[in-house]
Amino acid sequence: MIWQIILGIWMTVVIVASFLYMPATQGLGETGRIIVYHVPAAWIAVLAYLMAMVNAIGYLRKKDIRLDRQAQINAELGTIFCILATVTGAIWSKGAWGWYWNWDPRQTSIFVLLLIYGAYFVLRSSITDSDTRARLSAVYAILAFITVPFLVFVIPRVYSSLHPDLINIPQRSLDMDRKMLHVFLSSLAGFTGLYVWMYKVQMRLENLLYKQAMKREG
Repeated sequence: MIWQIILGIWMTVVIVASFLYMPATQGLGETGRIIVYHVPAAWIAVLAYLMAMVNAIGYLRKKDIRLDRQAQINAELGTIFCILATVTGAIWSKGAWGWYWNWDPRQTSIFVLLLIYGAYFVLRSSITDSDTRARLSAVYAILAFITVPFLVFVIPRVYSSLHPDLINIPQRSLDMDRKMLHVFLSSLAGFTGLYVWMYKVQMRLENLLYKQAMKREG
């Protein structure tokens, strides 16, 4: 309970600091403030999808149904954060380019990623047998994550994009935006804590529902 309060205070401070402490970014102006939400959301989406794959591999090895539920939860959280990254990216696009969506390589790749994991949930909902659903979902989760590095890191850099790249920011900008770095790292830590909290809450709910189902079957 205490750490949840700390997390709430932490994220509140990050939000306030992103407007009052962090300066406008060079080349992006006020719109650049959304970087402290957009990038952490994207990174947490990748982390959650990675954990879904790890859980899926664990299920195929141990046949423990709990690992299947963990994979599903991580896939759900990854999709939530992926949608958040897409929405914040669209807001960024509106401020930088004048429209919310223009099928830029990064926007297109994240849209494809959402479709891939959307198919994962369709697959799960279409299979009634729990063992078959868990096995096929695990295989799909592994194959789905193979596409993540290409869609998030490779393809957007292979094709020309209007999307700003943090790697190519001049050193002078990094010196000037030291405050932005502080807020960005704090936001990344806060998003990580938020992901862990959401995962634990969802796991407690899943365990409760599982126990109730077992009682009814017993």
